[in-house]
Amino acid sequence: MTLPALIACDVDGTLIDDRERISPRTRHAVHAAVEAGAKFILATGRPPRWVQPVVDELGFAPMAVCANGAVVYDAATDRVVSAHTLAVDTLGELAEIATRVIPGAGLAVERIGRSAHDTATPQFISSPGYEHAWLNPDNTEVSIEDLLSAPAVKLLIRKAGARSDDMAAELAKHIGIEGDITYSTNNGLIEIVPLGFSKATGIDEIARPLGITDEDVVAFGDMPNDVPMLLRAGHGVAMGNAHPEAVAAANEVTAPNTDDGVARVLERWWL
Repeated sequence: MTLPALIACDVDGTLIDDRERISPRTRHAVHAAVEAGAKFILATGRPPRWVQPVVDELGFAPMAVCANGAVVYDAATDRVVSAHTLAVDTLGELAEIATRVIPGAGLAVERIGRSAHDTATPQFISSPGYEHAWLNPDNTEVSIEDLLSAPAVKLLIRKAGARSDDMAAELAKHIGIEGDITYSTNNGLIEIVPLGFSKATGIDEIARPLGITDEDVVAFGDMPNDVPMLLRAGHGVAMGNAHPEAVAAANEVTAPNTDDGVARVLERWWL
């Protein structure tokens, strides 16, 4: 493609390595692109409150598409620019389907406030006995009734020991207009976001006011939640460690996240 105007980059498994660090080479390549005038944004399944460690590693605060496209967050001002939520009725329907189709699954929701750490809004709410898919969870445990009592930017369905792709395939038989199913890890965690929203729509929300078209975007990702943006971007790049669905959606495959895969592509244009 010609010189990209916007770089959209997934975080986990893409921009950062297995120690959650950004290598000097990758950081240098990103900075070179930004200094030359390219727009760099994060496109992640993470909520806004988990963006700051990435900002610290980058050395600047980009705009971020969070929660798989349900939230657009300005890291520089710590402001939630927009948020799209699953309504209470929809959450109830999804919870009933999930617990019926995947017996033994635990549920959690991500809520959103006006900033990354809005103390007026408890943000990660889980059902009793919910088994987390990551270390150091920051959840508030409540009853199922309380869990489903307020709108949320995404619903998480977790079953330890299961495979996310198997769970997604089973849920897809039962969930249609209620929400969009995706996942960013294959260790038994499914995420459902409001219907019609994805990392691709979040990127468009940032790019369109700047006059940047899809053809001007280069996107990097590694998992099924990256597929919409890889397909929509002018040039979609899957990491060497990517899930087969991400590889199939991409225009090319670069090196793994542990071997400066993002930098190797950006260096074509800016170094």
